[in-house]
Amino acid sequence: MIRLGTRGSALALAQARLVAERLPDEVEIVPITTSGDRRVSPDKSRFVKELEEALLAGEIDVALHSAKDIPTDFAAGLLLYAILERADPRDALCGAESLDDVREGATVGTASLRRRAALLALRPDLDVREVRGNVDTRLRRLADGDFDALVLAQAGLDRLGRGNEGRPLDPAVFVPAAGQGCLAVELRDADVPANQVVLGLTDFTTQSCLTEERAVVRQLGATCDTPIGVHAVRTEDDALRVTAFVGLPDGSRWIRDELEMPFSQATSLIGHNVAERLRMAGADELLAEAERSVAGG
Repeated sequence: MIRLGTRGSALALAQARLVAERLPDEVEIVPITTSGDRRVSPDKSRFVKELEEALLAGEIDVALHSAKDIPTDFAAGLLLYAILERADPRDALCGAESLDDVREGATVGTASLRRRAALLALRPDLDVREVRGNVDTRLRRLADGDFDALVLAQAGLDRLGRGNEGRPLDPAVFVPAAGQGCLAVELRDADVPANQVVLGLTDFTTQSCLTEERAVVRQLGATCDTPIGVHAVRTEDDALRVTAFVGLPDGSRWIRDELEMPFSQATSLIGHNVAERLRMAGADELLAEAERSVAGG
């Protein structure tokens, strides 16, 4: 029996069932309420802290996370052990066929500073407002007319069986969050030798892409509340392409960069290079200004 810890939202439970179906052993799904679910913690660890505590205490055997929620520095004694094949990494527009079809001055909902910055960089006329709650709650508010459109993760819509309600946005322009669409399994270092069955879940292309995305975020000192997007993809000609976006929450200034290298040469290198290129273009100053604007309310 494998005790698999997860957040208790409908989306998190759907993701846990996907993982459980791929494991040959019997699985008990253990829902755990996190600080993020209670909205009592503003930091990057808010969706993983209680899961990691349960893992360290031996209350669960493995913890399942959305990779975009995991801090680049996590608890001692734990290891990101398996990265599943990535689902659709793109952001999706709900309520309109495309951003061009959204009327001038429309109200668009998102809980993400990155999405806010990207929306306003492309469409400064929009009225971008915060929307909270799970996916079903947000879509219900859209249907009720509280918003003209929403931006959500296409992977989340797909996993809840509502994928046809989203219109995916071009990731080269509307750059996803690092790790978006990826599921990651975390376990205790000491348990690694006994969990080869979990390692079998890993998709090594996805793992390579995630590693480079997280490298950019780590080197820039970004958090989940930083308006930064990083997306890595293995191309048809076997290159690794990384696209990154850094912007102010009001969309008034932003930087976008893209770099491509042969896949065999890119691992542990391309993410570092992209971060340095962003720095040379002024990313540190832009992120510092973004943090000040958020802190100032």
